[in-house]
Amino acid sequence: MMSKTLWIFFSVIIIGTLTSCDNECKFEPNLDVNQSQLAEDIEKIDAYLAENEIEAEIHPSGIRYVLKRAGDGNKPGNCSQVRVSYEGKLISDGSVFDDATDTIRVFDLQALITGWQIGIPIMKDGGRITLFIPSVYAYGANGRPNNGIPANANLQFEIILYESF
Repeated sequence: MMSKTLWIFFSVIIIGTLTSCDNECKFEPNLDVNQSQLAEDIEKIDAYLAENEIEAEIHPSGIRYVLKRAGDGNKPGNCSQVRVSYEGKLISDGSVFDDATDTIRVFDLQALITGWQIGIPIMKDGGRITLFIPSVYAYGANGRPNNGIPANANLQFEIILYESF
């Protein structure tokens, strides 16, 4: 009877250990985008950066960014929640479509546009970054007309990351 009880006990421990490994976040940003649109977007973003004499880093995805402050806290993961303030502008004309600079918002990173999923993990908590996001990593061909974002709009975000958890 004792050996049967030990066998059940160890079986439960082993199964519990194996299933807990499956709870890890496996989310990755979607980089499967229209490559011709991405090339067109990057060309427009690069022209904007050159015209405004902005020296930006290039992420392998094609996103351009200026890391203004790297931060010194935790580094967010793909499934982190993030506390941020930000401002979003259209690169085409500089018009602001979203301004949350006077407030702190909390988001699930995996629920945000791909450009944020790629860009926010570049910095750590306490960091500040400007992202230049191709339309294919934002709202794409549909845009967000009700929010002032036309189809295929390339976006610029100034983001401060206060905390990730």
